[in-house]
Amino acid sequence: MGALGSAAVTSMDQRLPWFRALSAENRSWLGLVAQAGVAAFVDWVKHPERARPAVAGEVFGTAPRDLARAVSLQQAVEMVRIVVDVVESQVDELAAPGGEAELREAVLRYTREVAFATAQVYARSAEARGAWDARLEALVVDSLVRGEADEHLPSWASALNWSSAPVTVIAGNAGGAEPEGLVDELRMIARRARFDLLAGVHGHRLVVVLGGRGDPMPVARQLASRFGPGPVVVGHATESLEAARESARAALAGLRSAAAWPDAPRPVLAGDLLPERALDGDEDSRARLVERIYEPLRRGGAALLDTVTTYLEQGNSLEATARMLFVHPNTVRYRLRRAADLTGFNPGDGRGGFAIRLALAYGRLAHKRT
Repeated sequence: MGALGSAAVTSMDQRLPWFRALSAENRSWLGLVAQAGVAAFVDWVKHPERARPAVAGEVFGTAPRDLARAVSLQQAVEMVRIVVDVVESQVDELAAPGGEAELREAVLRYTREVAFATAQVYARSAEARGAWDARLEALVVDSLVRGEADEHLPSWASALNWSSAPVTVIAGNAGGAEPEGLVDELRMIARRARFDLLAGVHGHRLVVVLGGRGDPMPVARQLASRFGPGPVVVGHATESLEAARESARAALAGLRSAAAWPDAPRPVLAGDLLPERALDGDEDSRARLVERIYEPLRRGGAALLDTVTTYLEQGNSLEATARMLFVHPNTVRYRLRRAADLTGFNPGDGRGGFAIRLALAYGRLAHKRT
């Protein structure tokens, strides 16, 4: 048994580059596993009354659980194959005269048991790892949803091998699907688009964290089909997972207020829901409306601000606005185009005008308080 075990370790060292690259401790553990496998085989052959050898406990029970992380399933199969090759190569020397065929059959039966036992060990390890990863994933998503700075977030993300950026958060209704199966479907869609994905179900809400370079909207459109009925809101992209709290806050605020825009596209950007979010009491949205619309118009001059205000009050009529301001309609057109360039919102558009009216109101109130 000692000679066979030593021969197996020597053969692994010669034929497996990954074995030579292992640490001395892990190489020692694998040597013990190989020797335990040979010893268990010899013991089983000596006791033919046993129907099946107890491979899982006698062979793999000698190694620590962490060894399954250092050695992949493919590497374990390569190791088992080499040990079997070493034993088979010496069958003629080991077997009693006339017992060669019987010993080869015993090797084949034992090899089958080793293969099943190896698969069982790695299956259990994968299940434990999957359960642990699921708990970490839930902690990461919960931290983003709560919007609280958690010092453990970087370590959780590292344990999940998350290094993707930018990061975008998507929120919608979960529907009635089984959470585990739903998350697996979402992850498969994201992987095909070369994005990483974390997801969690919080009550009736499904929150998805999408990481990767490129425009997230095409992926969000594919993911939207797996959400439940109702709006699906996409937050803005952030440079890191830690900064994604702001994207999550925007997406959830948009989800709460999206009912005010029944014709909103699905999915819809949280930035396109700024007016609804502001009406729903989101202070950050009010501040962004003031910053993006009111302040650029105010800095553009009193004439520009008065023109936009008058145009909206006159029901988007160029002629009425021109009469009220005593200017030519072309002047009004020029100022409206300039307002659209400065703010990104067209005063003549229904939603653009709606956003500008709210921004003007919030801006004046803020200016009054200061």
